Amino acid sequence: MSAILVVLLAGAALLGLSVWVGLALMGVGVLGLDIFKTMAVQKFLGQDVYTSLTSPELAALPLFILMGDILFHTRLAEQLFRGLAPWTTRLPGGLLHVNVLGCTMFAAASGSSAATAATIGKITSPELQRRGYDRDLSTGSLAGAAVLGLLIPPSLVLIVYGVLTKVSVLQLFAAGIVPGLLLAFCFSCYIAIRSLLARRLAPAQPGAGTGLWRRLALALNLLPILGLVVLVIGSMYAGIATPSEAAVMGVAGALAIAALQRVLTLRLIARALMSAVRTSAMIGLILAGALFLSKAMAFLAIPAQAAAAIGALDLGPFGLILVLLLFYILLGCFLDGTSMMVMTLPVTFPLVAAAGYDPVWFGIFLVLVAEMGAVTPPVGFNLFVIQDLTGERLSRIGWATMPFFLIMVAFTLFLALFPGVVLWLPGAAG
Repeated sequence: MSAILVVLLAGAALLGLSVWVGLALMGVGVLGLDIFKTMAVQKFLGQDVYTSLTSPELAALPLFILMGDILFHTRLAEQLFRGLAPWTTRLPGGLLHVNVLGCTMFAAASGSSAATAATIGKITSPELQRRGYDRDLSTGSLAGAAVLGLLIPPSLVLIVYGVLTKVSVLQLFAAGIVPGLLLAFCFSCYIAIRSLLARRLAPAQPGAGTGLWRRLALALNLLPILGLVVLVIGSMYAGIATPSEAAVMGVAGALAIAALQRVLTLRLIARALMSAVRTSAMIGLILAGALFLSKAMAFLAIPAQAAAAIGALDLGPFGLILVLLLFYILLGCFLDGTSMMVMTLPVTFPLVAAAGYDPVWFGIFLVLVAEMGAVTPPVGFNLFVIQDLTGERLSRIGWATMPFFLIMVAFTLFLALFPGVVLWLPGAAG
């Protein structure tokens, strides 16, 4: 137990001192090996970092990040609003559904919840406010639906999980589709039910009587993003391209959309490249630290000790998942989703595997709890993005998002009881 105590105290101290997460993870691993093992830690660290960051599966990550950054600087969000709005005005909740549908579609082209919130929110937030929609439901639905960027492929978090656990990224992408669409449906159902209970939440909308042909004409605005989704996701599932090759096609498709919209400039490319480099470097450092810590903890037998301690509690599979859910909700209040996942995987992954849960299913579980962390204060990053967009108080945005957070909790428990919802599509694809 002494090794576990040293690792916990060292990790808490380094994070408390605001050391970068990747460096903190490496530091904990180096300290643990230096104290409890006699080995050339510096050589092991150098070899492990090089091997980790040259993984072929990791090549897709910076490319999908670049694709999302290019799309962020286009007018894709405006096209989504024009194409979706005529189809939602007659639904209970009206244009609030554009938040959910727009985030769902953009998530399939970006892989980032923060980018999804910023891109969709910069169009829908002022429009919904101008038309008199309830501000709390407007901001809450945006914050909740934006987390779909972590779940619906190409999800950056799923790529990180696949690299860390050696699970097929393609299977993880397939596993995220059905839960992502079902969760979006749950969000829309909540908006509709709440709007029926309080009719003022969905004011009468101009254009609600738009004819079918007019709506179909406006739906042509959705063709660019639908074409990009088919190009990226369809090429992978058809066996035409690997995730890395699909990411290359995604970047080409994003550039084509920018060119067709006449916004493709050297300045746009430079800004997208610099943003992608910063994000990729940050994630790469976290990954390197996490993979090194994972191997260090294996040398120190910490996962086995933790498994024995939790096994002594005799929780059972569902009880274990319930404990992990509560643990990750608490952790998500203070850490971002990627950091939370990579820090805990060395211990939680063996426990869940021993309990009989499929590694692909656990990847979706982790993404869902990472989504919860994105909307829980005080470190919920999506809340800060929406605060910047709307100027609302962070506390008000947090309370407005609470119903969507509770939907995510209930949905996660549903997937724990019925894991086939996650696994049937990867099984068919495999």
